[in-house]
Amino acid sequence: MKKTNLLAGLTAASMLLLNTFGFAAEETQQDANGVILSGYDTVSYFTKNAAVKGYAGISATHEGAIYHFSSEANRDLFKANPSKYAPQYGGYCAYGAAIKRKFSIDPTVFAIVDNKLYVNNSAAVSETWTEDRDEYITDANKAWLKIRSTPAAEL
Repeated sequence: MKKTNLLAGLTAASMLLLNTFGFAAEETQQDANGVILSGYDTVSYFTKNAAVKGYAGISATHEGAIYHFSSEANRDLFKANPSKYAPQYGGYCAYGAAIKRKFSIDPTVFAIVDNKLYVNNSAAVSETWTEDRDEYITDANKAWLKIRSTPAAEL
């Protein structure tokens, strides 16, 4: 009986430590209402290769962010596989992530690369990012592991 109680206590303590130190939540770029991508339909980037504004009445939540969709069909596609459609780097600028910063985005400036959504701050920033896109993605993937839970204002 003592071994069972001791094991239960150690398990609970381990879980508490892991939750406190090991798994800080990824910060996503949201507006004051918790909406990501400025309300643009993340599925449309993939299915139409276009930035299409979504509707507040057709929405879903994923990892604390509210996504708007232009149709119920797109919402249902998202709900079936949200990680497929969620933007990289919490919806922050892909170039910014590469240089260890979290910049706001223009949701109409995007790229689908290897079936992943990348958004950038502006057309000019996207042009720079596109010139060495693969290198910037590699850099951003490494940097994001370090900055993902750090508030943008602290970088």
